[in-house]
Amino acid sequence: MKKETFKVTPWEVKGDVDYTQLVKEFGVSRLSDKLLKRIEKHAGELHLMLRRGVFFAHRDLDWLLDEYEKGNKFFLYTGCGPSGGIHLGHVGTWLFTKWLQEKFDCELWFQFTDDEKFLFKDKSYEEIQKWTYENMLDVAALGFKPGKTHFIVDTRHAGLLYPIAVKFAKKITFSTVKASFGMTNEDNIGKIFYTSMQAAPAVVPSVLKGKNVPCLIPLGIDQDTHFRVARDVYPKLGFYKPAIMHSVFWPALKGPEGKMGASDENSAIFTTDSAKEVERKIKKYAFSGGRDTVEEHRRIGGNVDVDVAFQYLRFGFMEDDVKLEGIRRAYENGDMLTSELKSIAIKEINEFLKEHQLKRAKAKKDVEKFLWKG
Repeated sequence: MKKETFKVTPWEVKGDVDYTQLVKEFGVSRLSDKLLKRIEKHAGELHLMLRRGVFFAHRDLDWLLDEYEKGNKFFLYTGCGPSGGIHLGHVGTWLFTKWLQEKFDCELWFQFTDDEKFLFKDKSYEEIQKWTYENMLDVAALGFKPGKTHFIVDTRHAGLLYPIAVKFAKKITFSTVKASFGMTNEDNIGKIFYTSMQAAPAVVPSVLKGKNVPCLIPLGIDQDTHFRVARDVYPKLGFYKPAIMHSVFWPALKGPEGKMGASDENSAIFTTDSAKEVERKIKKYAFSGGRDTVEEHRRIGGNVDVDVAFQYLRFGFMEDDVKLEGIRRAYENGDMLTSELKSIAIKEINEFLKEHQLKRAKAKKDVEKFLWKG
């Protein structure tokens, strides 16, 4: 049977993604053991998402570490498109970003692309602003360092971003954008310009300080296209190209293909879901690698590679490698049933969300201190 063709764009991920093919198509490099050892040398450890291959590819990370070892510290840049609630797939990337901030003592510039979501989604400007605030609460609750973390909202901080963005826009052709993103003559003109806005934060500290500062961007590999389009423009404008670390996609609840997204509330676990809601979603919707009957499962075991509950543990909700490996073996041997594996995932996720929701409530009085005031 022919494998279904997959699709990966910044706005849509469909099908069973072949990451080997994606690495070739995007022209990125796999994270090598040598690079991981260099990270471990400076950080003192490897984050579980590096140990387990969740972050798996990069652009120019070797160059960035060279600069760091020369004493040229880098800053971090990542972001959020505010059009709905925050789910575990978003949180995973940001927890890894937080680890990088702590281990390398970095500044973080966090972009909220309210303009993008208004241009690409069938939502009002006012609704997008509501989600921008709600999403800020989630990011602030994760524990980033307030003095070293700067929230920038595209429309609110246009005075900072737009003068940089127009310089990128002048050097990126309409034909390049159409070919890279699959746009047509029916798309609104705001969409055509948007990549320039996403390219801008990677050089904001360089502009403000009047000297080049290296940048590292942790992101889902679907967002790489924006930086691939802008990549050759950075040196033309006198800036470093940003280094990038790419993660695989967190699977949707309903199956291992595609990625977790906010469009189907029963295919994602959101940070605001109650403990009962998390339990309901995982028990009812989480795609299982178990067999059709208990007897068959006991005899031949389950498949952790497609089991969504196991993948959520592997991606971030079980720190202990030994414990995770024990669960893997028990499930593959048939000693652990799907219901038992789901119960473990429910417990671990709800423990995280209980603490996160408390911090999220407290963030309502603190979120303004993260907004860039320059």
